[in-house]
Amino acid sequence: MKKIIFLDRDGVINADPAEKRYVTCWRDFRFLPGSVEALKRLNEFHYDIAVISNQAGVSRGLFSLEDLEEVNREMLKALGKFGVKLKKVYYCPHMDEDNCSCRKPKTGLFIKAVEELGIKKISWQEIFFIGDGKFDVWAGKSIGLKTILVLSGKTTKQELGTWQIKPDFTARNLLEAVEKIVLAPNYSQSS
Repeated sequence: MKKIIFLDRDGVINADPAEKRYVTCWRDFRFLPGSVEALKRLNEFHYDIAVISNQAGVSRGLFSLEDLEEVNREMLKALGKFGVKLKKVYYCPHMDEDNCSCRKPKTGLFIKAVEELGIKKISWQEIFFIGDGKFDVWAGKSIGLKTILVLSGKTTKQELGTWQIKPDFTARNLLEAVEKIVLAPNYSQSS
């Protein structure tokens, strides 16, 4: 069985821009400290990495689909210079009111990723989804994934206490989450 891992983008791989709600162009994109190293580690341990990201700024008219695709293309190119390979970036450009099947916390993008990546046999409960928000956790839990909430994005530990659906694990950032996965893939205690 292939090893696959799903990651959110903003707040996990790159910083959410302070003055804006979205990364609207490549110059807004900043890798979070340790995120490139974390992605390298996943590649070293033979994980296929797929990004699953809500990008409602497209539907809100804050940036175009072409702008979003350019950001993703430039991210992949920059990661390639570090020897990092991502399988694919999946995104939902819709708003909640569009009621699509791809916007997290719905699970359409996960299903699409598994189909497109040619994964025939999958055990959802053995796969991790790392995100920085409530919808990431809900989406992962809805489809049966192990979830890790990183605190490098929009969510604080205090806010997490109010959620009805909790992540399986928490980590300060992507690097810490990845180190836990690769060093102890079956770890069973929350951190």
